[in-house]
Amino acid sequence: MKMAVIGAGSWGTTVAALAARRQPVTLWARRDELAVAINAGENPDYLAGFRLPYGLRASADLEQTVSGVEAIIMAVPSHGYRAVLSEMAGFVGDDLPILSLTKGIEQDSLKRMSEVTAEVLPSHDPATIGVLTGPNLAKEIMEGQPAATVIAMTDLGVAGSLQQAFMDPTFRVYTNQDVIGCETAGALKNVMAIAAGMARGLGLGDNTLAALVTRAIAELTRLGVALGGEPNTFAGLAGVGDLIATCTSSQSRNHRVGVELAKGHSLDEIIEDMRMVAEGVKTTRAVLDLAEKVGVETPIAAQVGRVLYDGAHPREAVLALMTRQPKREA
Repeated sequence: MKMAVIGAGSWGTTVAALAARRQPVTLWARRDELAVAINAGENPDYLAGFRLPYGLRASADLEQTVSGVEAIIMAVPSHGYRAVLSEMAGFVGDDLPILSLTKGIEQDSLKRMSEVTAEVLPSHDPATIGVLTGPNLAKEIMEGQPAATVIAMTDLGVAGSLQQAFMDPTFRVYTNQDVIGCETAGALKNVMAIAAGMARGLGLGDNTLAALVTRAIAELTRLGVALGGEPNTFAGLAGVGDLIATCTSSQSRNHRVGVELAKGHSLDEIIEDMRMVAEGVKTTRAVLDLAEKVGVETPIAAQVGRVLYDGAHPREAVLALMTRQPKREA
């Protein structure tokens, strides 16, 4: 299965490297100089020190990248997803599997990436549009540490073909038909990771983190189900699995944002220092808008929003959560 991966950040490059062990893969990089470096065997901007497989080639030409491929993997941040997909729309066949790696929500439309894909490509078979998501920290996977993920797609036959394309002894892939649930979980957990980072940055301990993650699961499930996801999805790799990895790892960009906010750095300073996109910074506003739209209470996301957008201190956010009206666990 000849593949194109669109987006040469750390995760896009990692997924391209995984796929290139079994089939030819072309990785699209926005800049010519990065494509040249990748073709020399390394992505110095996002995965310095990791040798890339020989089956992986890079190009800064979108048409050339997607020409003749049998599957497209989208690894573009949510704020640029629509523009890049629109640019390549004329080169994409209507039945070509399209798999999103993007864990975010489009700001203005409040659409998931699979919805954006279907909107940009209206004649495309929606059953072949899906998402790959789970507790997948790029550097650990590049090191060959065992990890698992899930591919969600309505057409389980196509999902099974993609599953085989990515499976190897250190990367286990499951399939799922709940695209809404898997995609929603991947976006929402980034918001919770910022909250977890703030707790760590404040010097709070494991009891606090455990309570936060547990209530985050409840919040994530509540909103995800209201948006059309299946409850069981949020107890799986796309939900609990990804939440644990992102809320506890210093490798998580969103977790890092929370830590730095708690240390007193401004959001502008943090973003300027980071080479990669922390999707939760933009997604929080979209999550709050979605929650309001469907009438679901999201107290953790609301406090993250206060810190990100209203200048509240993380300690204020913790106090606000701890002093909410007592209630039954649900």
